[in-house]
Amino acid sequence: MKKISTLIFGSTGYIGTQLVKLLIKHKYVNIKYLCGNTSVGKKLKNIDKSIKTKLPVIKKFNRKLLKDVDVVFTALPNGDSQKISKKLYDHNILIDLSADFRIKNPIIYKKWYKIEHSAKSNIKKSIYSIPELTKKKVKKYKIISCPGCYPTSILLPLIPLIKNKLVKQRNIIIDSKSGYSGAGKSVHKKYKNKNLYESLSVYGIANHRHNPEIQQGFKSHTNKLVSFTFTPHLTPMFRGILTNIYLDLPQNSSINKIVTCLNKTYKEDNFIKVMKPNKLISTNDVINTNNCLISVNKSKNVNKIIIVCAIDNLIKGGAGQAIQNLNSYFDYPYKEGLQ
Repeated sequence: MKKISTLIFGSTGYIGTQLVKLLIKHKYVNIKYLCGNTSVGKKLKNIDKSIKTKLPVIKKFNRKLLKDVDVVFTALPNGDSQKISKKLYDHNILIDLSADFRIKNPIIYKKWYKIEHSAKSNIKKSIYSIPELTKKKVKKYKIISCPGCYPTSILLPLIPLIKNKLVKQRNIIIDSKSGYSGAGKSVHKKYKNKNLYESLSVYGIANHRHNPEIQQGFKSHTNKLVSFTFTPHLTPMFRGILTNIYLDLPQNSSINKIVTCLNKTYKEDNFIKVMKPNKLISTNDVINTNNCLISVNKSKNVNKIIIVCAIDNLIKGGAGQAIQNLNSYFDYPYKEGLQ
């Protein structure tokens, strides 16, 4: 199989560093360049002591570097990947871990992210790719946009069920809890008045930026308008997401039918683990893996269920999905770099 060269821009952030750690083990990837802004001239192993492999010194990005690489990974603040997308050569593929190409309507993007999209013409060249659902469709696109961590834990369990009319598409309550790494390395500045290590904090009530991404995911995969309430929380742990989803069932549905549907949908996807009904799960079950655990649970109320989904936000909710999309694009083995 062809070995490719990559450039990683944003390699010192939580997700960027996680991406490097995974790509180091990928048989078919050569990390040609690491790029940054404030970290230029530094070695990544001096920033993260767990990295022992010899890597390129972090460089300042310039377009000439793109001539030498096949794939560009961007784990940058919102807005920056749009600029990179306009510098790509014909042979470059961009795999973006920011929100820059997640939202297909630039007006909606501006409403939620408060910046004008500077690469509108490139939106049509991009695909929002949940790997298990888009699979080889990524091959048709030059820009691959990876989902956010919260939407991953929500869309993977719900899309098959809404599509098959096994749950009601109204009054869905989504309660998600994330490790503080999900807010990036600036989390300590954003929440300096909160004790991140000993308290649970709610944020983004009614206005979290993942709301339009979740709604768009439902619409594009099920062609249905779904009514939901999403509330995220920061927990006193570094990584992991646990999402609880409260659902009403139509008369023709049941827990067994829901579990059967999920198993059928993801039977070829080794990273999606559908548990036996009423199985209690935790973030500890998925930390440092690309797995997504889904547990369907009965409620004390008749015709209601609670679905619990657990992922590692830095891997399945970030760097792992980027590598899944890479593997799909280049026909690499499904688990390559993710064992």
